[in-house]
Amino acid sequence: MRRKTLAVRGHGWRDQFGSPLPPIYTTAIFEQVGEARKSDRGADLKYAREENPTVRAFERAVAQLELGEDALAFNSGMASITTLSFYLLSSGDLLLTTKEAYGATLKFFSFLEGKYGVKAVKVFPETDAVVEAVKGRPKVVFLETITNPTLRVLDVPEVIKAARDIGATVVVDNTFATPVLANPLGWGADYVVHSATKYIAGHNDVVGGVVVGKRIELELWSHRAMLGSIMQPFEAFLCLRGMKTLFQRVEAQSKSAMAIAEFLSEHSKVKEVLYPGLPTHPNHDVARRLFGGLYGGVLSFRVRGGRREVERVLSSLKLITPSPSLGGTETIATYPILSAASPIPEEDRRELGITEDLIRLSVGLEDVEDLIEDLDQALKSIN
Repeated sequence: MRRKTLAVRGHGWRDQFGSPLPPIYTTAIFEQVGEARKSDRGADLKYAREENPTVRAFERAVAQLELGEDALAFNSGMASITTLSFYLLSSGDLLLTTKEAYGATLKFFSFLEGKYGVKAVKVFPETDAVVEAVKGRPKVVFLETITNPTLRVLDVPEVIKAARDIGATVVVDNTFATPVLANPLGWGADYVVHSATKYIAGHNDVVGGVVVGKRIELELWSHRAMLGSIMQPFEAFLCLRGMKTLFQRVEAQSKSAMAIAEFLSEHSKVKEVLYPGLPTHPNHDVARRLFGGLYGGVLSFRVRGGRREVERVLSSLKLITPSPSLGGTETIATYPILSAASPIPEEDRRELGITEDLIRLSVGLEDVEDLIEDLDQALKSIN
């Protein structure tokens, strides 16, 4: 099946009633006479903390969409990252990541370092810097396809090649790019993680996460069972529903984001626009080569002024919602220094350009002209 078809039909559900939709199995227990019956991955299907048929349907669909052999779904994006990290890392291991990443991810890596003796090395999110750091022989390299919130794009295939040459395991957070723009497993990554809360579910009504791998060992499944981090069946059903329109949503959001980025680039109250689709973006050529002509639905921009002006813009918005998160049908404006980027050390934020004048915009599915008009009137509220 082609990828748009996989987004709709990849769960492969069949039942005696001919339903094209997997039902929501809210049962906590499953019949066990003697040995437990097995799911299609060979795991015990007896207790809902371990395995659930609705969750399995979502996992099959997202695994195919990300070119993986299998997937595990979790009750949040952070649960997917933390569970995978506990599986991959032990005391004394070296973890390589970038200074710019989702703040909660970096906070967790610092927790691993302080509590469990994992050494976390963070480098500037630039391809050459990461490739050079790989020479330190990390056990795990953790990357994002598009960084948050300044939208840098590493040459991920080049980093993966360097990491594979020294035997490192590569994990790529593909939340911002989505399978529509990129399939890191196809570039050689070992695992892809998503906050399914964002584009996968896509409607701002689900919290969830997923790990997709070339292989999903039963030991990783056991880690999820021990930690109690499985996605719940209703959320899995909503993720399956959201995935059906993933391609249509991301394509529309990317086009609107480009139009808004171009508008803001010419606005007198805007100092700079950060969007990989703009030729002025330092990683535009890499993004164009990797993403096939779409650049995602998130952009950031700097207003003329500082925190007071940003707060005035956010409070003046009439249509766009000031809020954290991204990837949903509603357009959301986020103040990074007070949300996702707040756990990043201040000196790193300065180096990365995550400053008090920066606003991140997740573009939804509203008419783009309405969004532009709302941004224009809000920006006109500042001097």
